[in-house]
Amino acid sequence: MPRKSGASLMSSLRPEMVFSDHPLEFDARAVLVDHARIAVWIEAAGSRPSACGRGDDPATYLYSGGTTGVPKRILYTHRKLVEAGARMQWGWPVRAAEVFLPIAPYSHIYGFLAGICLPLQSGGTSIVPERFHPADVLDLIEREKVTVLGGGPPAIYQALMADPHLDRRDLSSLRVCPGGGAAYPVEVHRRWKALTGLTIYEGYGMTEVAPITVNTEAQGHRAGAAGKPVPGTEVDIVDLETGTRSLPRGEAGEIRVRGPHIMPGYCNNAEETALVLRDGWVHTGDIGVLDEAGFLTITDRKKDVIIHKGFNVFPREVEEAIMSHPSVAAVCVVGAPDERAGEIVVAYVTLRDGHVIDQEALCNESKQFLVTYKLPGRVEFLDALPLTPAGKVDRLALRARARASRETMSA
Repeated sequence: MPRKSGASLMSSLRPEMVFSDHPLEFDARAVLVDHARIAVWIEAAGSRPSACGRGDDPATYLYSGGTTGVPKRILYTHRKLVEAGARMQWGWPVRAAEVFLPIAPYSHIYGFLAGICLPLQSGGTSIVPERFHPADVLDLIEREKVTVLGGGPPAIYQALMADPHLDRRDLSSLRVCPGGGAAYPVEVHRRWKALTGLTIYEGYGMTEVAPITVNTEAQGHRAGAAGKPVPGTEVDIVDLETGTRSLPRGEAGEIRVRGPHIMPGYCNNAEETALVLRDGWVHTGDIGVLDEAGFLTITDRKKDVIIHKGFNVFPREVEEAIMSHPSVAAVCVVGAPDERAGEIVVAYVTLRDGHVIDQEALCNESKQFLVTYKLPGRVEFLDALPLTPAGKVDRLALRARARASRETMSA
């Protein structure tokens, strides 16, 4: 954590004690947790009574909005953690003594639930990689006989599939492959199934309420969709203008959610709470569609929509078209300011090992899926897409890059 942001978060949280695995510049009093200290704790006699809370007592705090502005703190009580965990198990049923390999950090809601809560609730084991590197993760799956992969955003699965030795790996222990954190291109589902024989069960959630919907073996799976609502949870699609008018099935709008595990609000932030939590509904800021069978498909974030010559261009639709090309390993589409068009569509693409393609050929192939105004005005090929600490593609970084490139060309 950078010194400035770490100090700011600690100041607002006002913790009684801080634990860290390395010295912190912004808190010299932090307790250093190393092998020796853990050994002392294990050997110490547990004479003091437990101070753990229950019910509506505070259990943990998680932060939301770290990639879009100042992080906002959310209280999770013990009751809400139990409610969230029960819905995680509904979506991704686990057995006793599962071996979990979490990839998302514990500071992320998915990493916290799947890496800490589910292993505790199921009597399982959590194998924590020191870093995310595809070869290291595949080594751990083989050596530790991992049964539940931490999954996370599609970039995680794309990186694993890019490992040149994947076909020689023993993944026979894997049983559950969850996915979430960002919408999955259908092509990622297809490739993972073809390479491993395993299905990615994509879900949808956010720090304010998680999970919301999940694809499941029992309730149905549809590649490209985020699944059906978890028990006791209502998902509604409303108009983008007022956020109050419910839209019919099949029509795109903002997703709002309510259920027993939604947040009570942002701590000490009434203004932001009023924007997101309205009339008992969490307004997600995501655009989606509910079909007649009850499957939710995430179209895009409201803030990610590109306005090109007055037309709305949804990045995910363009990404799906580009991902269908066999040479493409990963793609992220963003908008860049343009004096004439308002914004132009910019695609950042990484290619599979040994593959070569240029912008013209890629756009020509995409014409079978996209009308002309949705085609990228510029394609840049990168060795790798930048990721956030949570493993999502860093759209903010790519937007800044697209804007800088545009300014350079205009100069």
